[in-house]
Amino acid sequence: MSKRKKNNIKYSGWIILLSLFLFAVFIYRLSYLSLSKKVDGVDLKELASRRTTATDLIYAKRGSIYAKNGDLLAQNVTAYKLIAYLDPKRTTNKKNPQHVIDKEKTAEKLAPILGIKEEKLLKYLSKEKVYQTEFGTKGKNLNEITKKKIEDLNLPGLDFIESYRRYYPKGDFASYTIGYAKPKSYEDDEVTGEMGIEKYYDKTLRGENGYIKYQKDLKGYKIADTKTETKEATSGKDIYLTIDSNIQFYVENAMDKQAKRFKWDWYNITLLDAKTGAILATSSKPSFDPNKRDIKNYMDMLLSSPYEPGSTMKTFTYMAAMENGVYKGSETYRSGVYKTKDGTEIGDWNRSGWGNISFDRGYALSSNVGIINLIHRHMSANMLRSYYKKLGFGRKTGIPLPNESTGKLNFKYETEIFNAGFGQGITTTPIQNVKALTALTNDGVLLQPYLVEKIVDPETNEVIVQNKKTEIERVASTQTVKKMKELMDNTVNGVGNTGYYFRLDSKELIGKTGTAQIADEKHGGYIAGAHNVIVSFSGIYPKSDPKVIIYASVKKPTNGAQKPVSDAVKEIIKNLAKYYGKNEDKKTVEIDVHDYKIPNFINKSIDDAKTILKHDKISYKIYGDGNKIIKQIPKANTIVTNQDKIYLITNDSNIKVPDVTGMSSKLAKSILEELGLKVKLDGVGYVKSQSIKPNSKLEQGKEIKLTLSPKFKE
Repeated sequence: MSKRKKNNIKYSGWIILLSLFLFAVFIYRLSYLSLSKKVDGVDLKELASRRTTATDLIYAKRGSIYAKNGDLLAQNVTAYKLIAYLDPKRTTNKKNPQHVIDKEKTAEKLAPILGIKEEKLLKYLSKEKVYQTEFGTKGKNLNEITKKKIEDLNLPGLDFIESYRRYYPKGDFASYTIGYAKPKSYEDDEVTGEMGIEKYYDKTLRGENGYIKYQKDLKGYKIADTKTETKEATSGKDIYLTIDSNIQFYVENAMDKQAKRFKWDWYNITLLDAKTGAILATSSKPSFDPNKRDIKNYMDMLLSSPYEPGSTMKTFTYMAAMENGVYKGSETYRSGVYKTKDGTEIGDWNRSGWGNISFDRGYALSSNVGIINLIHRHMSANMLRSYYKKLGFGRKTGIPLPNESTGKLNFKYETEIFNAGFGQGITTTPIQNVKALTALTNDGVLLQPYLVEKIVDPETNEVIVQNKKTEIERVASTQTVKKMKELMDNTVNGVGNTGYYFRLDSKELIGKTGTAQIADEKHGGYIAGAHNVIVSFSGIYPKSDPKVIIYASVKKPTNGAQKPVSDAVKEIIKNLAKYYGKNEDKKTVEIDVHDYKIPNFINKSIDDAKTILKHDKISYKIYGDGNKIIKQIPKANTIVTNQDKIYLITNDSNIKVPDVTGMSSKLAKSILEELGLKVKLDGVGYVKSQSIKPNSKLEQGKEIKLTLSPKFKE
């Protein structure tokens, strides 16, 4: 065998061995890949799934927010995102172009509609190697009107992607309470609560998203006849607040009027249902429109920014003395100026004083020296602090809004204790103040304030949560309550006292005024200047049968004036009185007004009902010509006054639609619903007009629209 032939056999052997080795490696690798879940740390199954499985989110519909009386305050509305197709491959028929043909013309026509400069639009439209383009924030959240304007341009290559946005129908209205929700980023279509109820109940309102999973090909299209997995979205829950939009309107309107006359740093007014603790209205100024989010201050004055309250705290200092058995109203002291042990002089607002006066008189005159003598003679720091804490100061109320503050009750030394007694050196929030005042409208029992009336599943109408009056504990005796209401009455309605700006003709509003100095956080002490104060008022209305607690405070009003508070409070109370069927513009002190407990007229004859009401001198209105009463408004055992009217519905099957113009929305709605009609309210206030003419045939279940106006009829 030649040498060359031997070499060829040798090389062939090596080639065969190398081939067998490579084949063995290939078989090993193939087995490894087949049997292993992970390769080089990568889950092969998951990788394959990601490449072949698409998941499209189904966004849950966010729940709506309503006022107590059913007015819509926040909702989802359809919105559109404008896109432009730039890829010429979309167009298969030149007579029917499916991409943007004339970029300059498209930019020119869109500019005035979107509010974007032509140059910027051209940049969007001139992007290279992209299939489509968007137009930034101004091209998103377009409404139906804007969409229609763009469609009417008949420009090729434009299209819309439908989504939704959060909309607030009443704009700047209870804005800090409602808050707002918005997408977390430009790309995100799901909104998230950022403030107020929207933030606190974000999870409840949001619901649970669903999804669709399907197999896709390399181009991203669904593969026919492959399995699709679907999970339906669960809608968010609807939230009904305790806020009455009519009362909220009175508050907003009154504050806006004062803004035209005075300047201030901030202003808050809050109304609480005196019997239940439900918040009826609350507004902080300056405010904002949650649709625009033109926000200057992100802190809600109701609960997030505690301040030194001033003399409204004297109410609770007096209550502490009474509850500890150390108060004697006729006891006297020398008013004017008091010098403490360390030489500090603390004076009344009238540093000349009023001579020797009683503690009762000192409350009505808002005497600081009276508080000092009361504490010095009969009280201690622990006595005062423990009672303040019992009323809820120094801790959160638990109201369902974000960023609630506790305030501070830091006082130890003599001067600090005296200052705390008249509301300086400590800090509180408006919500703490209205909570503490509930003890005076519930015979000494403290109530829990609440803002959410109920939470409802919109798909089933099931009430998930139903809140109601919650009693915390007894903090004052009946005797203390009676005495404090007498002192508050004298403060507003007595002669020459500090609350005279708040006096109504009926003398039914009672309360306590406050003027607090503002702490100088940089240099210590307090800021000098007559306007550098916080003016406040805490009140109860009406004194004969309390329905509302009102607390108002304004920082740095023009010239330190009380007028922006007193004028707003009086206007609110007068409108509220009309809303409740009374009239504060007329003097009522000479009229015999007394409580009247409504009898049960159901199943009584018309003649018997008339006889009873005429005997009791109660006015009434009868609907229908039947011979028996089947419904009544208000219900039996309701306490009203002899000045109120009773509405009786008979068993007449041919009752006509009544004329409810001039009535409050609350009363009109009650009557019409009892008659079997569905009521839709448009606006706030009293009924200006009704969609179904009076004396028309009444059809059960038919909807009637009531147009309301804040302009009340006398």
